Amino acid sequence: MCINFQPAANPAFLAERLGPLEPPVGQWPQDIYPGYVAPVAVRCRSQGASAAALRLAQFGLVPHWCADAAQARDISRKTYNARSETAASKPSFRSAWAAGQWVLVPMECFFEPCWEDAPAHGGRPTRWRIGRADGQPFAVAGLWDRWTDPASGAQAGSFTVLTVNADGHTVTGRMHRPDEEKRMPVIVPPAHYADWLNASPAQALDLMRAAPASELTAAPAPLNPDTPAPPQTLPLF
Repeated sequence: MCINFQPAANPAFLAERLGPLEPPVGQWPQDIYPGYVAPVAVRCRSQGASAAALRLAQFGLVPHWCADAAQARDISRKTYNARSETAASKPSFRSAWAAGQWVLVPMECFFEPCWEDAPAHGGRPTRWRIGRADGQPFAVAGLWDRWTDPASGAQAGSFTVLTVNADGHTVTGRMHRPDEEKRMPVIVPPAHYADWLNASPAQALDLMRAAPASELTAAPAPLNPDTPAPPQTLPLF
């Protein structure tokens, strides 16, 4: 599961595998929560089959079939993560999956609640930071969709992060409530960045794997009290 992450603003590590990438136009906060905008890498069909581009999109997927802004806001609060095992069949995600609307979400780290020390903290979990053991940025697999507001005609892009089971994982398996299934974002190996953006649905399933615990590190991290409020409008995609 992933509800909060810090985006990797420098696209150089993606460009090594995907070719030149310009940073997207606009600003985004240091800490991303559902409803916030963040940079994502997408396949750029207009520039060739394997070309990629960075775009800003809202964290929390808005399906193209949403009837109005109220429904779009309501659904996006529930679609910031997608289970990779069921994304192909869930109404909010199945069209994006079938169409191969993949994204790479560049991250410095993501955050999860750890309940191991909850008794010592009044029953509340501790926020933990999870990143690569070598300190390098990484990219997480996701889906995007584009929604058109029928009232204004404006188009908006949004995305969800794909997750896999993490039961028994010695890093992410420590997160969330003891009675909950453990989940973690799909961290795409750098050698497969282009493969992911150009995958067929069947090929995408082969990339839905948990990153080895030896490649990750985790430690307690206090919540940033200065995180800005979510944007009131969806970004253009």
